[in-house]
Amino acid sequence: MSLTLRTISREQHLAYIQSLPAASHMQVPAWSDVKAEWRSENLGWFDDRTGEMVGAGLVLYRQLPKIKRYLAYLPEGPVINWFAPNLDDWIQPMLAHLKQQGAFSVKMGPPVVIRRWNADTIKKGIQDSDVKRLRDLEADFIEPRAFEVADKLRRMGWQQGEDGGAGFGDVQPRYIFQVPLANRSLEEVHKNFNQLWRRNIKKAEKAGVEVVQGGYQDLEEWQRLYEITAVRDHFRPRPLSYFQRMWTALNTEDPNRMRLYFARHNGVNLAAATMLIVGGHVWYSYGASDNIGREVRPSNAMQWRMLRDAYALGATVYDLRGISDSLDETDHLFGLIQFKVGTGGQAAEYLGEWDFPLNKLLHKALDIYMSRR
Repeated sequence: MSLTLRTISREQHLAYIQSLPAASHMQVPAWSDVKAEWRSENLGWFDDRTGEMVGAGLVLYRQLPKIKRYLAYLPEGPVINWFAPNLDDWIQPMLAHLKQQGAFSVKMGPPVVIRRWNADTIKKGIQDSDVKRLRDLEADFIEPRAFEVADKLRRMGWQQGEDGGAGFGDVQPRYIFQVPLANRSLEEVHKNFNQLWRRNIKKAEKAGVEVVQGGYQDLEEWQRLYEITAVRDHFRPRPLSYFQRMWTALNTEDPNRMRLYFARHNGVNLAAATMLIVGGHVWYSYGASDNIGREVRPSNAMQWRMLRDAYALGATVYDLRGISDSLDETDHLFGLIQFKVGTGGQAAEYLGEWDFPLNKLLHKALDIYMSRR
């Protein structure tokens, strides 16, 4: 297939995304409005024989301090045929175009899964003192074509980013946790939860925890819970304006792109979460909870409601986003994987993020600048 790459309109980009079963929420045109501090461009790949659009990418450009050169970033993209035998023909025109646009370096995150581990496999790994990381465990599913993609990228001169490496603090997780929903009944999904999760869902029901959807006007209440969580878990919270912008941008593009949920008890909000929807892929994207009322298990109740809603939307996967690959109980991120494994889903390892230095000197300068921040 011979391909042409060119800039497309947001409308063309959105129509293409809507024609697919799913794509990352970071590859919809409205994501550029969420990331207002980056300049953006919509790219389309066209089949020369038919003129049909066969791929798309949202590029975010971040300018280097003081000079008109940019880092070009395609988070969880581009949305192309990654397993095409002629991957070069897809990637090279993109690099040439981005160089023309003033990019000194390109970062992208191929949405390609390498391995998956079932919850039972991970539980056994946690109990085995010799197992420290997910990759020490034999995977339940391996995608051989993913290794070919990685080989092709290396041969083209792409460099694999470090896990959680630089990228203006916007690096996407390489390991994530998902609950597959396709061809499964809700009873089956519930049955796959571990005993503790099922007990906690029941406990919340008995205590009268109620889960409700909120709107734009409730984002201040979301922020209150989120900032409590930030203090407890020692991270720097995003400002309220970020979530307001996210809500407006995403729901203007599609009124059902972003949802907000609260779990409340006796009229008091104890936990909250944001949910994102693109085709058959649904994400639990941000979560927050108060320091009080934890004994009535609001977070379990809220996740179960969100999962049921995702199922009702016809989702094929409920995505709980990032986890660390550490299975060491002393690791500060261990609680996260433990909580998510309880849903009976699967851990997935993606290809990770890759960098292409178009200007080696500026790329190196960026690396040094990022390591000193």
